[in-house]
Amino acid sequence: MRIDLPPLETIQAFMVCAARVTSLFGALPVFGSAQTPVRVRIALSVTIALVIFPLLPPLLPPTPPTPVGLVILLAQETLVGLMIGFTARLIFIAVEFGGAIIGYQMGFAAANVFDPQNQHQLSLISQFQNVFAILIFLAFDIHHLFLRLISESYRLLPVGNVDLGGEAIPYLSRLTGDMFVLAVKFSAPVLIVLLLSGLILGIMSRIFQQLNAFMLSFPINIGVSFIAIGLTMQLLAVMLHREFNSLQERFATLLRLL
Repeated sequence: MRIDLPPLETIQAFMVCAARVTSLFGALPVFGSAQTPVRVRIALSVTIALVIFPLLPPLLPPTPPTPVGLVILLAQETLVGLMIGFTARLIFIAVEFGGAIIGYQMGFAAANVFDPQNQHQLSLISQFQNVFAILIFLAFDIHHLFLRLISESYRLLPVGNVDLGGEAIPYLSRLTGDMFVLAVKFSAPVLIVLLLSGLILGIMSRIFQQLNAFMLSFPINIGVSFIAIGLTMQLLAVMLHREFNSLQERFATLLRLL
C-alpha cells in the first residue's frame, strides 16, 4: 500500500501553525503546568493545530520560506505564543505574590510547600490562593477564551508580521509592573486587619506592662488572618473574575502592538 506524503509546503505550514499553538499551551497557567503529562500537552496542542490548520493557508506568506526563513518564522510564532501565555500567567503570579505577603505578615514565612504546578517552593497561603485562582479560572470557563484566541490570533496577527521593535515589549513591561499593584490589592484586606491587630497589641502592651505582646501576636495574627481570608474569599473571587475578563482585551492589544 502506497502512502503519499503531503507536499513540503504543507508540512512547513503545519509546523508554523503548531509552533504558535504549542508554545501558547506550554505557557498557559493550567494546561502548561508540570502536573499535566507531557504527552497530554503535546496531543492537545497537535489536535488543536490540526483543527486550526485548514484555516491558516490564506494567512501564510505567499512564497514558501527558505530554511533560514522557516527557522526565523518558527521562532517568531513561538515567541508570540509565549508572550500570550505570559500575559495570562501574570495574574497567577500576582496571586502567589499576594499570598506570600500575607503569609510573611501572619508568621508563616518559613512554612513552605512544594508547588508541583510551577516546580518551586511556595508559602502555604500562596499555594491556597493559587489553587483558588485555578478553580475560578476553570469555573468561569476562562480556558475557553484561549481556544477562541488561537483562531483569532491569526486574524489579528498574521504569520510573519511580528514586529518586536514596536510597543509590545513596553506594554508587557507595564503589565508586569501592574502585577505588583494587583498583588497588593489581593493582600490589602488581610494586611489592614493585621495592621489593626498589631496596633491594638501595641497599645495593650503599653497599658499592661507584664503583657508579652510578642509571643501573643503569633496566635492572634494567625487566627485573625484566617478569619479575614475566609471573609474576603468572595471579594477575591470578584477581583479574579474581573482580571480574567480583561484578558481578552489585553490579548487583542498585545497582538495589535506586535
